[in-house]
Amino acid sequence: MIIAIDGPAGAGKSTVAREIAKKLSWIYIDTGAMYRAVALCAINKGIDLTDINSIIKEVNDIQIDISHIDKEQHILLNKEDVTSQIRTSEISNGASQVAIIPEVREKLVDLQRQLANKDNVIMDGRDIGSVVFPNAQLKIFLTASSEERANRRYKEQLEKGKTITYNEVLNEINDRDNVDLTRAVSPLIQASDAILIDTTQNTSDMVINRILDLTKDKLGVQID
Repeated sequence: MIIAIDGPAGAGKSTVAREIAKKLSWIYIDTGAMYRAVALCAINKGIDLTDINSIIKEVNDIQIDISHIDKEQHILLNKEDVTSQIRTSEISNGASQVAIIPEVREKLVDLQRQLANKDNVIMDGRDIGSVVFPNAQLKIFLTASSEERANRRYKEQLEKGKTITYNEVLNEINDRDNVDLTRAVSPLIQASDAILIDTTQNTSDMVINRILDLTKDKLGVQID
């Protein structure tokens, strides 16, 4: 079975999906981390992210794997664990740039589908319910105001010791939204059968419990 969670940057997809996967003992797959890995690879090799031909060549040669250690997802790039390296603003912005390249999406979507064939999964991203798994048994679209999403990201960056202003984060969120919503290939949209959940005024626990209730009602999954 597949639970697809889509939505814009900062809506809480990863936090919610990760905790639900733990409660269900399912596999969690953060598809955005895969695009981040491609961006990291390009940046580390000095490839300009506007050099589409070089990125296509690179993505055809790299190996991206997902492993789970103590139920936590780890991203392996050419067998190196890059889980912590991909969580920066630079890599986040880079991910949105490489994600518009059809050949990159084709390779990663194929990998995502292969992973879902092995286990029950909960997968989050931008196009999971609309493109990757249009037949997913449960589709959720998480959203929140851009101001709330920026505030969450701003606090995360401060906790990591980053020097950044709220307005800088808000601008990044708005820029990322614009790229995700307007790209020609697999733009961010709410699937027609996805359930909309606005997280602006809700805690993570409230959202998690709401999705768990939907999982029980719609999929008949028993939760201890």
